[in-house]
Amino acid sequence: MRTVHCTKLGREAEGLDSPPWPGELGEKIYNHISREAWKEWLGQQTILINEKNLSPINPEHKALLKAEMEKWLFGDS
Repeated sequence: MRTVHCTKLGREAEGLDSPPWPGELGEKIYNHISREAWKEWLGQQTILINEKNLSPINPEHKALLKAEMEKWLFGDS
């Protein structure tokens, strides 16, 4: 089992199996976010999609979700 010091949880936890997002951001998530925190984000993302009626295939909506994801995972939360 791979562990990371999870930025979101502030402790060591089980890491993800692979980067969940393309590029540099995906690597950052892979190296600094735990499986548990990622699962929490997916729940938060579902809430955002439903509340704001977003479509992940719409480029503007995808950019909004990316910004919210970065803020939620790495911001002061």
